[in-house]
Amino acid sequence: MTIEDFILKTIQANVTTGSVSWQSPSNIALVKYWGKYGEQLPKNTSISFTLSNCHTKTKLHYTPSNTHKFEFEVYLDGQRAESFEPKILKFFERIEVYMPFLKQFKFRIETGNSFPHSSGIASSASGMSALALCLMSLERLTNSDITDEYFYAKASFLARLGSGSACRSIQGPLVVWGEHPVLPGSSQLIGTTLPFEIHDNFKDYCDTILLVDQGEKVVSSTVGHDLMHNHPFAEQRFNQANQNFEAILEVLKTGDFDKFISIVESEALSLHAMMMTSEPYFLLMKPNTLSIIHKIWEFRRETSSKICFTLDAGANVHVLYPNAEKEEVSRFIENELAVFCENGKYIHDVVGIGAKVLL
Repeated sequence: MTIEDFILKTIQANVTTGSVSWQSPSNIALVKYWGKYGEQLPKNTSISFTLSNCHTKTKLHYTPSNTHKFEFEVYLDGQRAESFEPKILKFFERIEVYMPFLKQFKFRIETGNSFPHSSGIASSASGMSALALCLMSLERLTNSDITDEYFYAKASFLARLGSGSACRSIQGPLVVWGEHPVLPGSSQLIGTTLPFEIHDNFKDYCDTILLVDQGEKVVSSTVGHDLMHNHPFAEQRFNQANQNFEAILEVLKTGDFDKFISIVESEALSLHAMMMTSEPYFLLMKPNTLSIIHKIWEFRRETSSKICFTLDAGANVHVLYPNAEKEEVSRFIENELAVFCENGKYIHDVVGIGAKVLL
C-alpha cells in the first residue's frame, strides 16, 4: 500500500453522538528499531512479540462540533491528563489529511494501562494503537465498505504517526515493521504479520517484565531516536539490525533456541550501547538491571534453560522463555530476581494475537 491509499476520499454517512472502545497490547521488540527519518519512518527493520496482559484500554466518546478546530480532552484512569494533550494534538495534526472528519467532532478520550505508564513497557505503543483503532471504528461508521484488511492496515499506519512502534501493536503474534528485501510485503508504512508458519518453539512464548524502575524515563524515546542522526556508529547499527532481522527469520522457522537467545540479547545490549555512545550520552539501565542479567546468564549456564532477556529503552528487564519452562522459570524469578525489582513487582505476560474491540 502507498500513502495515498490511506487518504479518505469520501464520507458516505453522517455520524452523530456515540463511543467506541478498543484494547490494544504493548509489544516487545526482538530486533530493535532505533533511529528514524521523514514522518516516523524506521532506519532499520524491526520485529516484535505482541504481548497480551500488558495493554491499554481506550474509549473514544464523540459528539458533533462546528468549531472547525481540534477539540478533545484526555483522561487517564478517570483523571484529566492535560500533559498528554499536546502529543494528541500533534497526532491529530499529522493524521488530519487521512481523516478529514476529525474537526467535525469533539472527543473525550478515556484511557488506562494495565501496567505502569512511562516505565519502558511501550505504553505509547499500546496507547496510540488503541486510539488509532478507535478512530478507525469511527471512520468505518462513515464508510461501511472498509474491509478488515484495510481497517487494520490503516490503523497500523495511523498508529505509527503517533508512536513508531505502535504500528506493531495492532496484530500478532509477531509483527514486522520496515521494508526488507528478504520479506516480501514488509513495509515502512505499516506493521505486517509474518507470511509463514513459525516453529512450535515460539508459538507460546512467555515474557515476564521485571519492574526495576516504575518511574518516568530519564530520556524520552523521541529524544533518543533523534540522537541517531549524528551518531558515529549509526550506519553500522542499522546494518547490524537488518542482518539480525534476516537471521531471526530463519530462527523462527527452524526453532533454534540458542540462536534466538544470541540475537535477542545482542540486540538488547546494542540498543543500550547506542544510547551510551550518543552525544549527549545517557544510561537507562540501573544497577539492578545488570544484576538481573548476570543472574539470568548464571541460571542458563547451570540449568541449560532457554531463558533469555531483552530490554526496551528503560531499566526494566523482559525475561523471555518457552511456555514449557514456565513453572521452573517462575520459581527462579520469584526466588532470585524479584528482589531486584522495585517493591518486588513484576508482570507475567504471554505472547498475544493483537488488539480487540470492547463492547
